[in-house]
Amino acid sequence: MTFSTDQFSSSFDTFGGTEETGIENNFPATFRTRETADLFLLLFIQMLKPRGRAGIVLPDGTLFGDGVTARIKEKLLEECNLHTIVRLPNGIFAPYTDINTNLLFFTKGEPTKEIWYYEQPLPQGYKKYTKTKPVKLQDFDELQSWWTERVENEQAYKVDIDTIKANNFNLDVKNPHKSEIEEELTTSEIISKIEASMSKSVELLEEIRGLANA
Repeated sequence: MTFSTDQFSSSFDTFGGTEETGIENNFPATFRTRETADLFLLLFIQMLKPRGRAGIVLPDGTLFGDGVTARIKEKLLEECNLHTIVRLPNGIFAPYTDINTNLLFFTKGEPTKEIWYYEQPLPQGYKKYTKTKPVKLQDFDELQSWWTERVENEQAYKVDIDTIKANNFNLDVKNPHKSEIEEELTTSEIISKIEASMSKSVELLEEIRGLANA
């Protein structure tokens, strides 16, 4: 099994980056691009042997990208079983990059029929990972428990291949179980917000009146 990050170049800044001119000529014409992450994924597909397994880290841009990126993902889904995508939380690679990233797990030799998504949560009380609050191995304990006994829940959901194909191989599928968080305000807070808004409106009108009378 191979596990790797998007590392054509020398640093995490390569997430979402591009390669130097000419690198793309090492790949078939239909897949030529200078996008580092796309070439990285394509290279893994080509290098894996039948029944070979891989786990790689890729940015969100690869998941929703179209054009050449979509053709590379089509190749991935036809030649490999992309069985799991783990959506990683904000700041997981801080301070090196703030780009949203994902773990993709696939096995070569059989086409994808469905993809499981798991939205990795932040630890309680965290808004994002930082240099002083880095990710820890135990943060993935729930994911490890779920891995062998998969069920849909608030963090996990699955999507069939027909849905993926119908959306031009867009793998950036949002969590259907995630409810929108609404801001709850007290009556006094609502009144304060209205008063502040009205005050700004009055100030703006006074400025306009002053300009008109000048």
